[in-house]
Amino acid sequence: MKRFLIGFGGVVLVALTAFFIFAPAIAERDMNVVDGLPLPEVSAEARALHETLTIVDLHGDTLLWKRDLLEAADRGHIDLPRLREGNVALQVFSSVTKTPRGQNYENNTDETDNITLLAIGQLQPLRTWTSLLERTLWHATKLDRAAAASDGGLALVQTPSDVVPVRAPDRGSPPVAAMLSVEGLHNLEGDLANLEVLYDAGVRMAGPVHFFDNALAGSAHGVEKGGLTPLGREAIERMERMGMIVDIAHCSRACVADVLAMATRPVVSSHGGVQATCPGGRNLTDAEIRGVAQTGGVIGIGYWPGAVCDTSPASIVAAMRHVRDLVGIEHVALGSDFDGTVTTRFDTAGLVHITQALMEAGFSDEDIRAIMGGNAIRVIERGLEPGAVA
Repeated sequence: MKRFLIGFGGVVLVALTAFFIFAPAIAERDMNVVDGLPLPEVSAEARALHETLTIVDLHGDTLLWKRDLLEAADRGHIDLPRLREGNVALQVFSSVTKTPRGQNYENNTDETDNITLLAIGQLQPLRTWTSLLERTLWHATKLDRAAAASDGGLALVQTPSDVVPVRAPDRGSPPVAAMLSVEGLHNLEGDLANLEVLYDAGVRMAGPVHFFDNALAGSAHGVEKGGLTPLGREAIERMERMGMIVDIAHCSRACVADVLAMATRPVVSSHGGVQATCPGGRNLTDAEIRGVAQTGGVIGIGYWPGAVCDTSPASIVAAMRHVRDLVGIEHVALGSDFDGTVTTRFDTAGLVHITQALMEAGFSDEDIRAIMGGNAIRVIERGLEPGAVA
């Protein structure tokens, strides 16, 4: 019996070890997919222009996964080598702290959570197993450690002065810049004082909600889909005073309206699409696009079917063209949602395909520069200034 128990314990230990080593990578491989469908050939002219662009992506969920950000990976969409290959100047990394089981675009409650199992499976620090706030602080630590270990290859953006070398680099091979955001302020755990905790950890952009209604606001994917609560309104006011950019990407219609009505600074929709080219619960109406533009903000167009009803570069550009035609080129930006459990046609190394599609659609070089990063830099630089107004 003793030998049996020892043998059984050994089998269990091996099984658990295999689970913790392999399961997270297997799960991610099935979630962050490049579909491999054909892409148009990239011209020499597009490649030459792409190499001169300052590119900003407003949303990537890479910190959620157990990967070394500095090493090339055989799964997912983003790592430092691929950011360099794609000529990305600034990547916004989002902290996801809770998602519902059976996640969908129409109707989700806050009663279940996928991220707890992920935190345990990835052997994250024990404090992250039960605290949403600690999950964001862990993501901040991961990003800080990556920057510190990058030998100058990755630089954090936390102040307007940090944006200056992104906009106007003073050397031939500048570091890739990284800024931290939050997808859903349920990680405040009901205490607005935790906004200061997040700010001190490096968070510079946040959306009030993600895939379910919370104490601050209704989600486009929630049950009630209400507007800002009194707590949510106070959170938005504090964020603006602090220099933390407000992101409406997952807000309900009522939440979007409330944010836009009270905003005194540029508002961002970090990743998504537009109703005109891809009808869907989270994609912006023309009225909402106009509202974001009135704040001086930008709309980051995503690359996955839920945002643009396809994964082709042409579909991405169609959404961008609509925003340009409706409110002007200065309000169009990139918002990939890479590594956000989405399927795309290319990873961040393949961003030249957007440049190619923009050229084919007749966008000028100046407009392409604005879309691919210039507009986002303008908004980030202004948005990080504490107490600044639009």
